[in-house]
Amino acid sequence: MFDLSFTARTVLLGATLLGIVGGALGSFALLRRQSLLGDALAHAALPGVCLGFYLTGSKNPLPLFLGALIAGIVGALCILVIVRNSRLKQDTAIGIVLSVFFGAGIVLLTHIQKLPLGNQSGLDKFLFGQAATLLPRDVMIMAILGGVVLLLVLVFFKELRVLTFDPEFGASLGFPMRGLEVFLTVLLVTVVVVGLQTVGVVLIVATLITPAAAARQWTDRLGIMVLLAAAIGGFSGATGALISAGWARLPTGPVIVLVASAILLVSLLFAPQRGMLWASLRERALAARIRRENLLKDLYRWGENAGGTWSEPVTTALVMGFRGHTRQQLTRVARRLDRKGLLSWTDDGITLRQEGLEQAERIVRRHRLWELFLTRRLELAEDHVHRDAEEMEHALTEETEARLDALLGYPTVDPHGRPIPRSISGSDPQRGVA
Repeated sequence: MFDLSFTARTVLLGATLLGIVGGALGSFALLRRQSLLGDALAHAALPGVCLGFYLTGSKNPLPLFLGALIAGIVGALCILVIVRNSRLKQDTAIGIVLSVFFGAGIVLLTHIQKLPLGNQSGLDKFLFGQAATLLPRDVMIMAILGGVVLLLVLVFFKELRVLTFDPEFGASLGFPMRGLEVFLTVLLVTVVVVGLQTVGVVLIVATLITPAAAARQWTDRLGIMVLLAAAIGGFSGATGALISAGWARLPTGPVIVLVASAILLVSLLFAPQRGMLWASLRERALAARIRRENLLKDLYRWGENAGGTWSEPVTTALVMGFRGHTRQQLTRVARRLDRKGLLSWTDDGITLRQEGLEQAERIVRRHRLWELFLTRRLELAEDHVHRDAEEMEHALTEETEARLDALLGYPTVDPHGRPIPRSISGSDPQRGVA
């Protein structure tokens, strides 16, 4: 462990506050598909910083924050006006406001740098951020503004949730949805202004969206997502500040973004519901189950065509021809089913066992019920339903199967005249199951 200087503790507190507030507000921006809005607001705030300094001649944080806040709100209102009163989409409006305001900010910044004032140096730090310049009064302002933002989110959480997921429903309940949209935008502007000095115009969007994107991978509930995003943001800010303090000449803002990005990467890979790793494993497991069920179904249909007896083994060569499998592919699937006691696999061929026959009946039953549903209810041609039924037979649950059977009036044959198994009994002595 290393001792933190007074400046490092100030930066640590400021970065943590920014991460908490940014993660909480970023959740709403992410879910409303307004991830680039924070970027536009950050760029729009730059001319406000310059005007605040130009009018007061001071780098006191209060006029700079107020100037950035006003400019950010004006930029946000410009985006809303453009979207509502023109045919331009929101991404186009964001691009326009971002470029115009940022261009104006650069012009003002260049002009200020040429003035004979002597104290204008350091304003360019708002572009990329310089957390090391944070003072206790800056952190105090961040704490006050951040606390107000979090309190307002807590008070109006129900309204913000409706705005995020179903604004039309909110309007039908009498909620002022346009006012709520402006309200949420003002909160985002406030967070952007709070974070400018820490991470700068360029990286502020990462502190808003990255923790929220990471939290989204772990939950489907908005309240938990907001709390988790705030926790990830706070952890990223604190960790980034500590890493920056421990290694000389390492900028705090980019390190914070890298820490948050690392958490996002872990979330994308390992989150139980949405993680790419688990999704890949589930897809492989599903593909393997489908191959096993298809083999059982093919063996059932062969026995059905052979007169309803399943006592004779089906040669490996014949089974390979059902779906064009290689011997290696068929061996892998058959061995698995043999170990599960669903079929007998020998050099002579493959024979369904009792439990395998019952499972095969279920699969065939669902396939033929779905074919009948497609032809009766959707009026599809009989020769166009097999492929869809091949996919759905593996997805139908027992409850759905029962409801489908009742909806169709408990049919006995499919559209092609083939019998639909009515029970999973296997008691027919003609089957001769091994």
